[in-house]
Order: sequence, then structure tokens, then C-alpha cells
Amino acid sequence: MAPEATPRYTVPGLTVQDAGSLIEVLQQRLHALNDLHLTLKHVHWNVVGPHFISVHEMLDPQVDRVRDMADDVAERLAALGGVAQGTPGALVEERSWKDYSVGRADAIAHLGALDLVYTGVIEDLRAAIKTVGDIDPATEDLLIEQLRDLEQFQWFVRAHLETAGGALVTAGATTETQAAGQAIDQ
Repeated sequence: MAPEATPRYTVPGLTVQDAGSLIEVLQQRLHALNDLHLTLKHVHWNVVGPHFISVHEMLDPQVDRVRDMADDVAERLAALGGVAQGTPGALVEERSWKDYSVGRADAIAHLGALDLVYTGVIEDLRAAIKTVGDIDPATEDLLIEQLRDLEQFQWFVRAHLETAGGALVTAGATTETQAAGQAIDQ
């Protein structure tokens, strides 16, 4: 179970109660980023097929940036007086999503599934930005910067899934497996 979120002290200008609210939001962002990092590495290691090298190499900078994002979130959380829970056990216990479901697969199939992963991370991040925006502009700014990068990464993924007419081949998919299937059926 997660430790008490309300810190004993925080940054000047915030109450410890407001800092506690920020810490709770940031802890979930940390879990999401740590999970995304591991998912991206999983995809990186398990892509096959004719698009292997392009996808394999496209993911490395994403992995690196997502790791940096996690570090930034953990450090902000600590600056607010919280304790960054970065262990695998805490992540698994406290996350609200299921584990990535695609194993060794065609690169395009993985990109179809990864598009859904990015959608979930980005939607949750947008909700977090709304929550923290009412409390702390510094935390909001950190999350907005991360949003821009994550949206760009999803754009890179979607470029492989878009038809010449501008439609996503994964449109309407609700599971990673379904999105992966639609992606390779294009």
C-alpha cells in the first residue's frame, strides 16, 4: 500500500494538503511512465518482420525520454515532500491498467497496440494536468512539457498506421490485441 501522501513539509507557497494532492497525482504519473518505459523496451525487444529495424530504432529515443520524464516526476514529487514509490511491486499494486498484452509480433502489430497504450497514457496525463493546474503552475508546466513529447511519440507510431486517406487502421479498436490485429490486416 502507498504511504501517506500528505507530507510534513513542502515547497514555499503551497499547503501540505495541496502538496499531498499533487503527490498523489504525480505518483500515478510515475507509475504510468515507469510502465510505459518497460512496455517500450518490451516492444523494442520483441518486434519482428520487414519493419523491424525502423521500429526498433524509433523506440530507443522514446525509451530514453520516458525514463527522463519518470525521473523528473519523481524529483518533483520528492521536492514537494513526498516519497517516490518506484518499485515494481508498488507499480503493479497501484496501477489501474492491465499489463501489455502482445508478445513477439510483427512490428506493425506492436505499433497498433502501442497506439492504444499511448492513448491511455495521454488521456490520463491530460486529466492530471487539469487537476494540478488548479493547485500548482510548476507541476502543471512539467506535465504539459511531457504531454507534448508523448503526443509526438504517438504521432510517430500513428504514421505507420495511417492510410493515404488519413484514417487510422486501428480506429475503433478497444484492446491491444484487437489493435494489433487491425494493424497487420491493413
